[in-house]
Amino acid sequence: MISSAVLLLTVATPDADATLGWGGGWSVPMQQPLPQQFGQSWSTNGFDNQTVRQVVRITAGGTAIRIRLSNVYGSTPLTLTGATVAQAGSGASIRPGSLRTVTFGLSQSATVPAGRERASDPILLPVAPLESLTVTLYFAEPTGPASTHLLAQATTYRAAGDHRGDTGAAAFTENTLSWFYLDGIDVLGNNRDAVVTFGDSITDGAGSYLDHNTRYPDLLAERLVASGERRPVLNAGISGNRVLNDSPCFGESAVHRFGRDVLSLPRVSTVIILEGINDIGASASNYGCFLPNPQVTAAQLIAGYQTMIARAHANGVQVIGATMLPFKGAAYYTDHGEGVRDEVNDWIRSSGAFDAVVDFDKAMASPTDPDVLNPAYDGGDHLHPNDAGYAAMAQAVALAAL
Repeated sequence: MISSAVLLLTVATPDADATLGWGGGWSVPMQQPLPQQFGQSWSTNGFDNQTVRQVVRITAGGTAIRIRLSNVYGSTPLTLTGATVAQAGSGASIRPGSLRTVTFGLSQSATVPAGRERASDPILLPVAPLESLTVTLYFAEPTGPASTHLLAQATTYRAAGDHRGDTGAAAFTENTLSWFYLDGIDVLGNNRDAVVTFGDSITDGAGSYLDHNTRYPDLLAERLVASGERRPVLNAGISGNRVLNDSPCFGESAVHRFGRDVLSLPRVSTVIILEGINDIGASASNYGCFLPNPQVTAAQLIAGYQTMIARAHANGVQVIGATMLPFKGAAYYTDHGEGVRDEVNDWIRSSGAFDAVVDFDKAMASPTDPDVLNPAYDGGDHLHPNDAGYAAMAQAVALAAL
């Protein structure tokens, strides 16, 4: 499973951090365990003598990797019996010969304290940009409710018993579309600073093609690789997220989670912020996950942006402001909300508060009505783009601004 070279590396660099050459390869923000209203929710019950297999695509290459596990929303310590990582095959299968055992302080098992995160030892598995990896976690004992990411737009697999060493997919008979505990993969040897895309469901990739990595951040990463930049793009979108208000289903507010989901990541130099449409629309919705849902003003949203800009600049991170997309015809559209969106977008464009601006509003608008999402880019709900729309968003980002 693990070579002597890996063992030497783990001894030489235990708990290595970004100052020793680590950079982000893939990451995802965690959310609290989800309410039962979402139906089958593995996060609510957690895992007990079960193996969870998750497939992610990294955006930076390196000579070695490490995984990060989060128990940020756990109320008790999380005990991991063991884990493996491998190059992904088809579905829940992996590529033969690529399987590596993951260790933590040279032990195959690990405990992650409640409210904390833990990184593994280095794993000698060279990776290339845009390569998919499979991380398999085995929990022999009950975990309790699990820290999760609701909208993975990727299939996660589960098997009864210990199947972390399986190369085939036969044992993984259950699946869902969320991620659990795994919140990052770091790479060693990539000296490029990361771009973090921070936002809501439009950044998270709602409606994009399942298991095909067609979210706008994915396609932006592909543009960077093609240009020779090879900079990591780390997706910090949470569906339903708002700038100003926490949600029992859609995560802590943007201003509350900004430090953990952006500034704590290794080697971040740029963040693109696309948030606010849910703050505007929630006041017209009685959906429980949007409560409390006060009617927000443009001034309040702008103040939230200014808080995040100030924190980013204090940490040496440049901020690109992204205008909110058209949403006329969406379920929570109102004329009042449209007025707030226009006012905030005008401020994003003209205030000079940001280091640069990407005008998604103009790039995604219908040629016949600027308040409507271009039908060619509409995923069907007049709010979320389809794959062509996500591609247009990725193209709208000026690489020089990054």
